[in-house]
Amino acid sequence: MLVKDVMTANVVTITSDTSLADAKRIMEAHKFQRLPVVDKGKLKGVVTEKRLEKVSPSEATSLTVWEVGYLLEKTPVSKIMAKNVVTVTPEMTVEEGLALAQTNKVGALVVIEAGKVIGIVTTNDFFYKIANKVLGIGEPGTRIFILRGGEGPELEKILGHFNKHEMKIVTIHVLSPPDQEKHDVVVHVTSKDVKALLKDLRADGFKVATRSR
Repeated sequence: MLVKDVMTANVVTITSDTSLADAKRIMEAHKFQRLPVVDKGKLKGVVTEKRLEKVSPSEATSLTVWEVGYLLEKTPVSKIMAKNVVTVTPEMTVEEGLALAQTNKVGALVVIEAGKVIGIVTTNDFFYKIANKVLGIGEPGTRIFILRGGEGPELEKILGHFNKHEMKIVTIHVLSPPDQEKHDVVVHVTSKDVKALLKDLRADGFKVATRSR
């Protein structure tokens, strides 16, 4: 899977002379946490909700509400935006993109193609659009845990049983417990009735159990 498969396209951007007040209004209207700052088609920085909160006067300020409003209306985002933006290309794999985000400790990556901003991808995008599918979160059925069933020969036998019972597989995960040499495996199937399958697996010498989805 590539970054372009999970990114949000048609990104709302602002210019560097946009006021803090306008940036805040745009974020609240669209429920965004960040806005790329683009001048004449080129990415200049990113303004985040956290940065806006840091510069917003606290309740302890001696300024009047009118003075606070004036400052927010007159201060451009160029004064507070993050200029060292971590970017990716749409053709980069999601694995590379997520590793880049983790290495740089950022919650979002701006997607650039031919020098222009074409999208944005957040850690939430990685989680909901990838992890959910990989883990089968929200999918109906049953998860079956097979102890030490994640090795080649064992896995071949296990899948034979699943095919015999015509089980439709949603996901397969091989687990690597730190205290054992052989890997375990968890298979998520669409069926809720797996009694016959479990019986056959146990008869073949496997230790099995069902897990909550």
